[in-house]
Order: sequence, then structure tokens, then C-alpha cells
Amino acid sequence: MKVAFLFPGQGAQKPGMLSQLPSNPIVQATLAEACNVLGKNIFFLDSEEALLSTVNVQLALLVHEVVSARLLLAEGAVADAVAGHSVGAFAAAVIAGSLTFADALSIVSLRGKLMGEAFCANYGMAVVIGIDEKNVRKLVETVEKVYIANINAPDQITLAGSKQGLAGALELCRAAGAQKVQYVQVSVPSHCELLQPVGEALTARLVDMTVKNARIPYVGNCRARLLRKGKDIERDLALGVAHSVRWYDMTSLLVELGVELFVEAGPGQVLTTMAAKAFPNIRAIALESSGLSSAALLVKRTHGVE
Repeated sequence: MKVAFLFPGQGAQKPGMLSQLPSNPIVQATLAEACNVLGKNIFFLDSEEALLSTVNVQLALLVHEVVSARLLLAEGAVADAVAGHSVGAFAAAVIAGSLTFADALSIVSLRGKLMGEAFCANYGMAVVIGIDEKNVRKLVETVEKVYIANINAPDQITLAGSKQGLAGALELCRAAGAQKVQYVQVSVPSHCELLQPVGEALTARLVDMTVKNARIPYVGNCRARLLRKGKDIERDLALGVAHSVRWYDMTSLLVELGVELFVEAGPGQVLTTMAAKAFPNIRAIALESSGLSSAALLVKRTHGVE
């Protein structure tokens, strides 16, 4: 296992991310399919105003990430494994061959809608940098309605919960020596037990879809395990919204399995930056900054193909 494609979650979006995609048959076909499935012009999803909507953000990311990966594959740049952070898991499942793009669009649309409706005010997320998971967890346990949401790095932990609870938790983390605490610009307390009803609704919806065994191994968000069976991937996609994203464990697993190159397929370079810091001996590139030709060439060279 040498190359892994990584797909980012909310926070990676930016205005114009879809309208600025290159014009070629693969992009046009993917965008046309998205428009047909959703029944609307998807270019309306990526304006600054539109991206204030959780639904629009998640759909725009899914489309951009699937396009990006399809462009790489068309250049002969193949992945040995895929991993997606939060909603990025749905793009990973499409590229793994487990979920059709049409079904991914449908379920992500529902996911964003339910998340947006679940908590309209007084909830959110925040990041704590400079304290490890064990100590953050001890601090959080003393605060009501605050949960650990993402473990992005050994010393970068995302919290979710009520605004009042988050304020108290962040104050405790500052006093305990956190280097930085920062609120995330989202209104939904993702990846914690507060979203269990959303996970149950997604489970019911996914039962009606066909989630196939993966052609490319998929790393699950909930337990950071390599998954190949369709049922296991289906469960991870459905329940991930209410469970912590163990991102550091996910990428650590890939490194242990022999990955030498991470390629971030999507907007921005959030995942690439984290990977470069956590694994300085592993190459990590973002498609957006490296360009398609350079990224494809590096993938093929990593596989020993010129």
C-alpha cells in the first residue's frame, strides 16, 4: 500500500470552488450528473452566501472531491486506499466503489438537511491545540453538553456542544495550558451523541441503497479501521455523524500499512498540512496547490510507473 487519497470535510469549502473547476469532459459529466440528481444548478451552491448553508457546503464538497479524484484516476493516478474526514467519507466511498455518486448526493443532501434542522442556535464547535486527548477528555467530562468530536492530531482536538458549555470547556483548557483555543464557524455540534437521531435517520435511508464491497480499501471514521465489506462501510457512513472522527488514528493506520504518499483530493490543504506535521517522513500533497499533472506524476512514480 503506497498511495492514499484523502477527502476533507467542512471547513475546506471556499466560494467559487465549483465554478472554478477546469473545463473538460470528466468535470462536465460529473457536474451534469449532480445537477440531474439534485434537480438544480449546482453552481448556485458555492457562492459566499450559499455556503452559509450546511446542506450546500456538504454537497459542494462532495461534488468537488469526486471530480478531483476522477481527474486523478483518468490520469492513471490510482489509490491503494481512501479516507475521508466527516462528509469527505462519502466521496471516499464513491471512489472506493462502494457507493454510487447519485446515492452519495442523495444521502449527503439528507445528512446536511437533518444536521441543519437538528440545532438551529446556541450550539457549535471549537478547536483546542496544545493538549492531548486524554487530558482534554478529563476536562470536558466536568462540563455539561460538551463532547470530543474530532481527534485530528495528538494535540489538536475538536469539541462540540452547547455554546455555554464550550465557553466553560475552553476556559478550562486555557488554564490547563492550551496553546490555542478557537471557535469553528459552524452551528451544528457534529460528531457527538447529540446527533444520534441524525445517524439513525441516515441508517434507515442507507438500507434502501446498495453499498457494495470496496474495490479500494476504505478507512472508517468511527473506529479508524480498514473496511472492505459494504455493510461495514454503510454503518460507518451512517453513524459517523454521531461519533468522533479519529482522523489521526486513521492516517496513522495508513502509514503503518505502508502508505508513502497522501494526496488531498478536494479544495484547500487542511488534511495535507496535518499529515505533513504528524508524519514528516511521508510525502503529502494537495491537488489544489500541486496541480493535476504534477500530482498524477508523483502518484505514478510512487507506484514505480513512469
